[in-house]
Amino acid sequence: MSEDHTIKGLSPFGTQYNGSNLRIAIVHTRWNKVVIDALLVATLRKLREAGVKEGNIVIQSVPGSFELPLACARVISASQIQAYSTATDLLSGANSLLSLDSRPNTPAIASSKPANIPSRPFDAVIAIGVLLKGSTMHFEHISEAVSTGLMRVQLDSGVPIIFGVLTALADVQALIRAGIGGRDGKQGHNHGEDWGAAVVEMGSQARRWAQGKFA
Repeated sequence: MSEDHTIKGLSPFGTQYNGSNLRIAIVHTRWNKVVIDALLVATLRKLREAGVKEGNIVIQSVPGSFELPLACARVISASQIQAYSTATDLLSGANSLLSLDSRPNTPAIASSKPANIPSRPFDAVIAIGVLLKGSTMHFEHISEAVSTGLMRVQLDSGVPIIFGVLTALADVQALIRAGIGGRDGKQGHNHGEDWGAAVVEMGSQARRWAQGKFA
């Protein structure tokens, strides 16, 4: 039978998450560009619908999926360095103001904090890639390594990572899962929408859990 009776996709959730205060990173590969571009567009659309600000979305690219775990780990670390630098500069600026000469003609000393440095690390990350099975064991080795690597990064860092890596047995499967159709005319569903919704939910939940809250 050609009819597909499988039930897939992210089910609706009762809570409507507001992403306006979240900072999200997207790390994507450049292999299979047509599929990657479609997935990225859908992911960004869903983030904007959830209220995530453009300035709070950082997009980085890497050559292939094997590089995703290291890239995600370094991106998370970089955002923590940014947040720490901001806090240090703000404290330095406050101390400078406290030590100013009180004479009326003394010019104010501004903080050295750059205006474009964000004040918090990433709340969650999406790793986007496409792996297509070929005639060798390359597919199996890379799929396992990437899955294990990304899980390790999120457990070690405490930052949720959404697994946006398609592991397709043929290019038509990847096209359908990017919502741009296959040779049989079946358009399919773009999983980037699911990843965008999932990252807002997990970013919001992780922030709440870090504060010792469950609701």
